Amino acid sequence: MDDNYLDSGQKNVFQRYKGYDRIMGNISWLLIALVALDVKLAPTDNVSMAFVAGFSLILFFYNLNARYGVLSHKFSAIKIFADLMVFLAFIVAVCWYTGRITSPFISLIYLILMATALTQGRRVTYFMAALAIMSYILLAAADFRENNFYVTHLIELFPFMLIAHLGAMLAGESETARSEVERLSLTDDVTGINNMRNFFLLADIQEKLAKRYIRRFTICMIDADNLKKINDQYGHFAGTKLIQQVALMITANIRSSDICARYGGDEFVIMFNEAAKEDVAGAVERIVSGMASTPFDFEGHMITTTLSAGIADYPDNGDSVRKVMANADQAMYVSKRTGKNRLTVFSENMQ
Repeated sequence: MDDNYLDSGQKNVFQRYKGYDRIMGNISWLLIALVALDVKLAPTDNVSMAFVAGFSLILFFYNLNARYGVLSHKFSAIKIFADLMVFLAFIVAVCWYTGRITSPFISLIYLILMATALTQGRRVTYFMAALAIMSYILLAAADFRENNFYVTHLIELFPFMLIAHLGAMLAGESETARSEVERLSLTDDVTGINNMRNFFLLADIQEKLAKRYIRRFTICMIDADNLKKINDQYGHFAGTKLIQQVALMITANIRSSDICARYGGDEFVIMFNEAAKEDVAGAVERIVSGMASTPFDFEGHMITTTLSAGIADYPDNGDSVRKVMANADQAMYVSKRTGKNRLTVFSENMQ
């Protein structure tokens, strides 16, 4: 898969499952090595050894295909689940010919359960635990006639359930923490919209698409006009509320496919995808006029502010996102110098 056109969230998922895939490959080679070592050090009868060797060859060729063959670039939860199912079937098959529940490989089922918990989530982990329990009962079927079967073997099933449950809980906590870290690394903590790191990640994708498919995009730079005055008069918390109001006004007037971010301080940037300056001027003017006509409440004070905006587009005003941004920023400062509370469309004579 070419990850050049994935957004930051998709890239994170892609890289995560790419790492899981590498771990699954290591587990596969480990299982094969352990079985080969056991056959070498504690050989069984010829029939059992032939079956064990056959299962090892099957896993060997499966792993070659999964890591280096047709499936080598397919990284997803489904592939990891298929790996885990193959590993469980391999362990059960080998245990069948190396002592069943007394096999030295029976404890490897715990490894499968933990790997499932860390990569698949709670529901699949419980499902895998049920399969592990059924596999253990199958391996212990020869002992059903023993009088103490229910006392000995059924008790031995509890570790499967306990490991699955604890693993699922830990995996859930880990996933929550990972999601929160990803969110904090990609969003602005004051406004909740994109930070500039995430903006450039997303904008880079859109730039590649625009160049490949000959599409246009427009960059808008917006700056609040009276932040310092409001900070001096009402305090910095009022300035924070102002920044949040600007973000709300922007997100209310752009499409879900557009990208907005807090550029820094009270300045914001918007990338309008597949649109020229003329197409988005109306939306930007609604943002500017909406902010001027919509006061916000801060501790009983109704505060009104205005915005200065500038827009430039690709490819007319630059051959890259950063160049178009620079020209939009220049247009925005023209709005500042010519009275504020307005939109200025970039033109070449501004340079």
